[in-house]
Amino acid sequence: QVQLVESGGGLVQAGGSLRLSCAASGRTFSSVAMGWFRQAPGKERDIVAAISWSGRITDYADSVKGRFTISRDNAKNMVYLQMNGLKPEDTAVYYCAARQESYVGWGRRDYNYWGQGTQVTVSS
Repeated sequence: QVQLVESGGGLVQAGGSLRLSCAASGRTFSSVAMGWFRQAPGKERDIVAAISWSGRITDYADSVKGRFTISRDNAKNMVYLQMNGLKPEDTAVYYCAARQESYVGWGRRDYNYWGQGTQVTVSS
């Protein structure tokens, strides 16, 4: 069982940066892959970035490549999403997710545990 709590969302101007954090509890955190998803109003919840249990493998949606960076600190049970060069189309609720496998998953159904979400709003 893994419990997830996101933080770090807010309002930022286009071109700005935010760092999202996800605090995880549960004994198995260091052995599971993690992901960040986002959901804009009226749209599907889509994956943004994913990271393997060790942190050595990461993957990104095309729309955020080169701007966002996912990382984790297993000693602190934390996952991060550094977001630079933010655009108004990045506005969404961002969710942290964990899956019961050690390798990266890319679909919403690949993930078993979800946080409550944090709002990110980018103004133009």
